[in-house]
Order: sequence, then C-alpha cells, then structure tokens
Amino acid sequence: MSKKLVVYFSAERGKTADLAKNVAAAAGADISEIRPTVPYSADDLYWPNFRCRSVVEMHTPGFFQEMLPMDVDVMSYDVILVGSPVWCETAPTIIRTFLKSYDLTGKQVIPFCTSGGGNAAEADGDFKKYAPGAKLTPYVRMNRASAAKVADWVKSLKLD
Repeated sequence: MSKKLVVYFSAERGKTADLAKNVAAAAGADISEIRPTVPYSADDLYWPNFRCRSVVEMHTPGFFQEMLPMDVDVMSYDVILVGSPVWCETAPTIIRTFLKSYDLTGKQVIPFCTSGGGNAAEADGDFKKYAPGAKLTPYVRMNRASAAKVADWVKSLKLD
C-alpha cells in the first residue's frame, strides 16, 4: 500500500482547505498545509487591482514565493496530492516553490484545485516544468464538490 499525503495552499483558509480535508479523508492520506512566509492580506488577494501582490507575483517571470518549512517529511510519501486555488490560469507561485523544493522523481503527483470561475489552462504545463520526473496526473478542478464526489474521484485514481 502506498503512503499518501495531501498538501495544499489556501490563501484564505476556505474552499481549498475544505476540499483538501475531504480529499485526505477519502484517500486515507496525511495532510499538511503549504504556508507562505508572509501571509496574504485581503488587499494582497484583490485581483481586480492588477498591482495587488498576488497578481504581481503571478506575472513576474521566475518568481518563487517563499514558504515556511513543511511539518511533514514530504519525501517519505509515494503519492502526493497537491491542492490549490487557481490564479492567472495556474497554481499560485507558492506551489511552484513547493514543487521545486523536493525531488519528486518517481512519485505520483496529483494536482487538484478550486477556482472562482477561471480555468487552469497553464497548470499542467507548470507541474511538468517544476516537477520533472514525477508521475503526473492531469490537473482536476473541483468547485463545491461534495464529499461523495471527492470520494468518487479519489476512488477513480486507484491509489492502493
């Protein structure tokens, strides 16, 4: 049986955090939050202002958000499910930082996301770029997914 971990970033500790908890429960996985060294304020996340922190970060080539150390040994897991919101059609920069921080070669990496309506067109490419050598599953968007829908998705992954 594979050892499974759900890691997630949720800027406002809302939809993505709730989804990650449901995914972890359905998968029988441990769970850990990816946290930036400087938390985001509401103003930092106000994307209609193109000068807000989150938008500037996403449009700065090569930018990597600093993150606090993880509270688990990521490398001891075989399957890593990575949850985040969608920002600018991909995962936030802190997810890039997480992916680059570990050699995920040979590990199964399964990205999932929440979105207020935008698509995640760039996400698969970013995961391939920042987690080379990982066994990647295509990015899945699950807005307002019930626990039953999440359980069905996790079952379809055939993780055990």
